Amino acid sequence: MESPVRSRLQIVAAALLFSTGGAAVKAATLTGWQIASFRSGIAAVVLLAALPAARRGWNWRMLPVAVAYAATLILFVLANRLTTAANAIFLQATAPIYVLLLGPWLLHERVRRSDIIYIAAVALGLALFFAGSETAVASAPDPARGNLLALASGVTYAFMLAGLRWQGKHGEPDAGLKTALAGNVLAFVLALPAALPVHAFSIADAGVILYLGLFQVGLAYWCLTRAIRHVPAFEATTMLQLEPAASPFWTWMAYHESPSFRAFAGGLIIISATLVNTWSNRRNSAAGGKS
Repeated sequence: MESPVRSRLQIVAAALLFSTGGAAVKAATLTGWQIASFRSGIAAVVLLAALPAARRGWNWRMLPVAVAYAATLILFVLANRLTTAANAIFLQATAPIYVLLLGPWLLHERVRRSDIIYIAAVALGLALFFAGSETAVASAPDPARGNLLALASGVTYAFMLAGLRWQGKHGEPDAGLKTALAGNVLAFVLALPAALPVHAFSIADAGVILYLGLFQVGLAYWCLTRAIRHVPAFEATTMLQLEPAASPFWTWMAYHESPSFRAFAGGLIIISATLVNTWSNRRNSAAGGKS
């Protein structure tokens, strides 16, 4: 039987590994397309070897969800090369708002009154990112374009999450594992034409790519998939919020990169609203189960 403490530590480890992506992406001298393609290529091999359940039972329902995840992987890397890691992860964290907006259309799920409050809070946080201009720095040379790419990654991530819920309603086993594997394969293939030719590839670049593929994606997903079945959804969601919380810390340590006050405030609002909404949903579900 899996230890509850070990399972929770594995989720924390997954969140912390995910959170290092922004800092690691900035460490390579390769282009964003090269990092996105090569990282996903290595991650796909790791997931194929480490997660046997991801290899079985593929069907057509996986394809649109995997495409959305592949787009998320690519856009997130491209965004991190242009804007701060904090902006990239905070803007991607707006995904739940789009899931709610997509719910009535894709999942036939109604929007509740509490969801409207959450949408308004996230919209306020989102507005702070685009209320003014940001200063370009060496680790974030084009914040405006990077913010738009990060925002797009939140939209594609929402399509992936909605797709996983749709698959779950159709009784698709291990949908998340298969999507992780297929999405990384597609990201490798789709980004590869823009990644070639490779004019320079240093030992340091190789180390960054190996770290990203083996640990930041591969090991993180291995930890997450082993633990997630043994931890309540609310706890898992809360612990995974370590990713957006820790990501700015790693880039501050490595590059002295700090988000603007507006971006920090917007990110804090988005993360806080997500936690409150998750807690509210859990409480409502518990109350519904007792009635």
